[in-house]
Amino acid sequence: MWTRSLFSPKTEIPKSAFIGLSLCSVSLVLGLWCLLTYGGITPKDFLAAPHEVIEAAIKRIGNLSLFHHIGASLSVILSGFILASIFAVPIGILMGSFRAVQALVEPLTGFMRYIPVSALIPLLILWVGIGIEQKIMVIFLGTFFQQLILISDVSARVSKDLIDCAYTLGANRKQVALRILVPACMPGVMDNLRVTMGWAWTYLVVAELVAADTGLGYMILNAMRGLFTDVILLGVFTIGILGLITDFIFKVLRKKLLPWSADF
Repeated sequence: MWTRSLFSPKTEIPKSAFIGLSLCSVSLVLGLWCLLTYGGITPKDFLAAPHEVIEAAIKRIGNLSLFHHIGASLSVILSGFILASIFAVPIGILMGSFRAVQALVEPLTGFMRYIPVSALIPLLILWVGIGIEQKIMVIFLGTFFQQLILISDVSARVSKDLIDCAYTLGANRKQVALRILVPACMPGVMDNLRVTMGWAWTYLVVAELVAADTGLGYMILNAMRGLFTDVILLGVFTIGILGLITDFIFKVLRKKLLPWSADF
């Protein structure tokens, strides 16, 4: 019976069962939210009711302020993430494939990835100011060193048999790097970029903590000062939805751009 497969490791389940379980988890959280708010268990100042969040969304969609905040946050997130990826992908592949590069890069990377990004904000303000550059650098530093470690691990796990076979068939070092190593790394690289994009969204509120006048993080922090929990929840849900959209985009890009990825 299909019910047994629900508790069997590495076993596919019917699509209807998957969707049903997903809806159950969402309904459970929504039901608990309604119970706490409409049941009078929590005060309004601590947790807004669902209809209040919807009303806040309609108001801010109507005056376009929500889209203004989304646009500002997207520009910060994408700028910092793309900048980090441009450097992290090639360096990470080199770091995992060449011991000399690993010896040069790993000590600094291992040190920096344990430093909270929020601890660097005072220095970033001194070095780059309080404009959008500071916010982009927060996203950059929050993702770059994590990407390096993850991508280097992907590169290090590429089978040496693939490289040896290429040399046996007459490939030179450049051909091995560009036609064997990089294609073998790319599925894992895309997966790790998808993961670190999620981390980039978690740094958004930190990035917009100082001297911001727009953005979803700013909207949340500004609402916190007045205990407007409906606006806070609206900002949280918006970030979550945008995160799901970017996650879906990465999945589609992996399937379209890397047709061989099913083999890795």
